[in-house]
This record gives sequence, C-alpha cells and structure tokens, in this order.
Amino acid sequence: MNSPVTSLPTIGFIGTGIMGKSMASHLLKAGYPLHLFNRSPEKAAALLEQGAIWHSSPKELAAQCDVVITIIGYPKDVEEVYLGTNGILAGAKPNCIAIDMTTSSPALAVRIAKLADERQVFVLDAPVSGGDIGARDARLSIMVGGVPSAYECALPILQCMGNNIALLGPAGSGQHAKLCNQIVIASTIMGVCEGIRYAQAAGLDASAVLKVIGSGAAGGTQLNVQGPRMIKGDFAPGFMAEHFMKDIGLAIESAEQMGLRLPGLEQAKRLYQLMLDDGMARDGYHALYQLYIANKV
Repeated sequence: MNSPVTSLPTIGFIGTGIMGKSMASHLLKAGYPLHLFNRSPEKAAALLEQGAIWHSSPKELAAQCDVVITIIGYPKDVEEVYLGTNGILAGAKPNCIAIDMTTSSPALAVRIAKLADERQVFVLDAPVSGGDIGARDARLSIMVGGVPSAYECALPILQCMGNNIALLGPAGSGQHAKLCNQIVIASTIMGVCEGIRYAQAAGLDASAVLKVIGSGAAGGTQLNVQGPRMIKGDFAPGFMAEHFMKDIGLAIESAEQMGLRLPGLEQAKRLYQLMLDDGMARDGYHALYQLYIANKV
C-alpha cells in the first residue's frame, strides 16, 4: 500500500447533528474546503451558508475529497455509509483517509479497515468524548485506532476539533477505548443520581453539597457538570439517552466476546431501558435522574 497523502486540503464531513455541526464548523474556520452529506439536509443549512458544498451521497462526496469524516448514529449506519453501494469506499480515491468518529463496534471498525485497505484507502476509527460542549469548544478527547502514518497525516485535522488526541493501537482500538469511557460514565452517572437523591432526602441543599464534594475525591465531569443540570431539571441532550444505551449495548457485547462480566454496566443497561420505555430516549443521558425522582429504579 502506498503512503497516505501528506496534504489534506479537501475534507468531506458526514453527520451534522448535535456534535457534528460544531466539529465541521471548526474545519471551515480553519480554512479547509468542506464538502457535506447528511440524511437530513436541513441540519447542514448553516454550514452550507458558510461555504460548504453539498453532495447527494457519501459516494459522490468521497470522490471529491482527500479526507472523509463521519459521525453518525448506529453501527448499521456506519456499515451502510462505508460499505453500501453509494458508500464512501465505493467512491473514495486511492490514499484517501476516512475517519469514523462515531461510537461503533470495534469488530466493524476492523472489518471496514480491512476492506478499505484492499482499495488503498486508509480508515481510522476515532470516536470522541466531550459531548456537545466539547464539540462546540473544540476540546474533544479523540481516541484513535489505525495505521500510524495515516494518523500523523490526519492529526492536524483532528486538532481542529479536540485537544486530547491519542493513537491507541491498530484498527478497532479507538472504539475499544471509547467503550471504556462509556463503561466508566455509566456507573458514575448512577452514583451521581444516587448522591443527589440522598442529599435531598436528608433535607440538604443539593447544590451546596455538590459544590463541596465536587472539589474533593468525588469530583468529576459527571458530578460537576451533569449534577447541577439534574438539580435544575435541565435534561436537554448534549448526548441523547438512546445513543448512550446503544454504547452500553456495544460495550456489553464486546465484553462478552472477551469473556468479561461487568455488573455495573449491566445495571446501567437495565435502568436506561426503563428510561427509554418511559419515553425519554431523546433526553440527555443525565435524565436518568428522573427515574430516581419518580422512584422507578
């Protein structure tokens, strides 16, 4: 296989949702020519007004780009966008670098990378953590799996969107790392819900409690950012519960393949299923707290 391109002037971006729209805007501001595809064209309107170019399919977009970035919904969407008749690999030029920033299946990432290699295309799996705020502020953590030479070429682009970026191994490694991230969040967010509920039941000012414990050993993003939102009843999504449930399912599936049992994650899956059954799929994942308020846990 030839070396990947060393100059990446033209970028294609697929997926301009809650996070993708901010991520793509950073690339425009950095001066990259930007080409777009999204299943809902109206979600790309603001970027098109700023000079991005629209395409009618991933295949058409990929044919015009040196780098293609995707951040979409579910593994089935990733599979279709990369491997479908009108997908990225059907249109990508040799030495194109495709970067999937969706949280997806590690096994699928490996399969896509192998098929891409046959077409002289480089694929990095590079899921992100940081939610809508991290995307807006270009402060995402980006976990990457793939070929080191492709990573080095893609790094200046990734640095437009994140500030904590690491190559963690071959194809699939980025997805495994992201699932580690979601496993930690799943149990942590349950602890935050329970701590706040306990404080309230004890007659304490929960906000005052968070302020004190947030600077101690219990502090962290879930407590210090999502905790105040729970107390205020602000459950707007920075990351939707249905997508978090998808990630939990992927992590449990991967763990089972490795012979691992993760009881905290299994409990989180049970609670998030209750949340989805209650019609809160498109609320923020921190809206899990509503189950505790309603004594449904």
